[in-house]
Amino acid sequence: MRCLAARVNYKTLIVICALFTLVMVLLWNRCSSDRAGPFPRSLAGPERRAAAAASESDPARQQSEEASPQEQQKAPPVAGGFNGNKAPGLKYEEIDCLINDEHTVKGRREGNEVFLPFSWVEKYFEVYGKIAQYDGYDRFEFSHSYSKVYTQRAPYHPDGVFMSFEGYNVEVRDRVKCISGVEGVPLSTQWGPQGYFYPIQIAQYGLSHYSKNLTEKPPHIEVYETAEEKDKISRSTDWTVPKGCSLSTVSDKAKFTSVKQFVAPENTEGVSLQLGNTRDFIISFDLKFITNGSVSVVLETTEKNQLFTVHYVSNTQLIAFKDRDIYYGIGPRTSWSTLTRDLVTDLRKGVGLSNTKAVKQTKIMPKRVVRLVAKGRGFLDNVTISATAHMAAFFAASNWLVRNQDERGGWPIMVTRKLGEGFKSLDPGWYSAMAQGQAISTLVRAYLLTKDHAFLSSALRATAPYKLPSEQRGVKAVFMNRHDWYEEYPTSPSSFVLNGFMYSLIGLYDLKETAGEKLGKEARVLYERGMESLKAMLPLYDTGSGTIYDLRHFMLGTAPNLARWDYHTTHINQLQLLSTIDESPIFKEFVKRWKSYLRGGRAKHN
Repeated sequence: MRCLAARVNYKTLIVICALFTLVMVLLWNRCSSDRAGPFPRSLAGPERRAAAAASESDPARQQSEEASPQEQQKAPPVAGGFNGNKAPGLKYEEIDCLINDEHTVKGRREGNEVFLPFSWVEKYFEVYGKIAQYDGYDRFEFSHSYSKVYTQRAPYHPDGVFMSFEGYNVEVRDRVKCISGVEGVPLSTQWGPQGYFYPIQIAQYGLSHYSKNLTEKPPHIEVYETAEEKDKISRSTDWTVPKGCSLSTVSDKAKFTSVKQFVAPENTEGVSLQLGNTRDFIISFDLKFITNGSVSVVLETTEKNQLFTVHYVSNTQLIAFKDRDIYYGIGPRTSWSTLTRDLVTDLRKGVGLSNTKAVKQTKIMPKRVVRLVAKGRGFLDNVTISATAHMAAFFAASNWLVRNQDERGGWPIMVTRKLGEGFKSLDPGWYSAMAQGQAISTLVRAYLLTKDHAFLSSALRATAPYKLPSEQRGVKAVFMNRHDWYEEYPTSPSSFVLNGFMYSLIGLYDLKETAGEKLGKEARVLYERGMESLKAMLPLYDTGSGTIYDLRHFMLGTAPNLARWDYHTTHINQLQLLSTIDESPIFKEFVKRWKSYLRGGRAKHN
């Protein structure tokens, strides 16, 4: 009996222990389920991306200015588990979510928590998110905005980097038709597919390359031909001269050096110089034609290793593309000049050529610069290929601005511009304060580099449109009969665009600091009046959660024209620059508040 009792007690004890263990396991699973966040780590990346908590508001979970706008995402999988696989301990069910009594979207419910598909959240709230790899696993990264504020280099100087323009790549924009072979500057299609020279874009092209030159390492340069005696042994076999053509080394009195003279009729293959460069794609050479001719560059491309040829022809044709041949007119070139071309840009603009405003997207890229081919009669010298040629681009823009400034001191924009309903159209020939300001900033830097007074004189003449109202083909407006404003678009009624105004002030600052007390007096007066207006009117552009592009809501009584996030960060970047040259606390105060809006910050309510 004792033995039987002992056995019974032993069995009872085992059962009790088993029941206790089972209860503990159930309680542990229940607690773990309750603590699980809206994006459990056990879920795969697409599952975590599929839903966002309706209560998402923790600033610590939000990315700052670093994120980019993402493509719209698909709706989450149906109820019953993500992609048919239920996560242990999590029970989801589908639930209808009624949005503002207007429409319904399908969401997910887990207990008292409700999740909405991020594809809907993204559109509805204009927020951004993406799935990213972090520390070996996927996570969802949320951001209130998509644009970036750059760290200001303090203090700002007229000979330094221009804002954050070292990050600008003007020539690759799809609204740039091509880089003109004659002028060496971009041709815009922003407001018309025919293409036109847009002084704002040209100044930005120059300022971006100037800034890149200051922030990047010196480029690698490969020299292929200088026609000097020391190069003859190493380079003589690189030239191919077919029958009916000739190539010789002659002394040129204008250059005080030896050059290559070529004679190659159009019906021949032309004289060719083997290059074989697979590293860099900026080609440069000195050229002088005696007759009509061309210099062509053969490229091996990523398009099934096919060969494409970019022809630089002694005519004024803008650009043409046929089969695998791309043509750029470079003008007659009957006197010595240097032609510098970005072969990546020239290839892609040619292949993407279209009759619309935007250049067609293409994946084609050059893999190897095969050879240079010259036809006609002329001279060549200093053939090089380099990684970059920033100063060539900068001076192409600077010289264009000097050549194309009119007698009124401006750079007329030869395209019709309609800013919006309620504004009169701007007919071709209008001036822009933003164009004037950025052109001044470009010309001042060219003067500081060269001490050539042609650049400074052009910059000084550019202040004239600042003094004239739009009715007299100027760029000046007056807000509330009190505050002088320089208009990016001199519309009727006035529009008071903020970013263009601040660019115009930066140009005036560059000029007054460079020209000195006497020559820079007019620029100084215009700058000081503009800065007074900016400080007084800046609060008008603050929405409490972002900024406003212009004041059409005040001038026309329409809805406000809210600034996109990229314009919002431009406003911040401009104020950061101005805060280094003006100690007024208003600039730093607005920078701090406007930065907070990028992370979802809002002004206090009543």
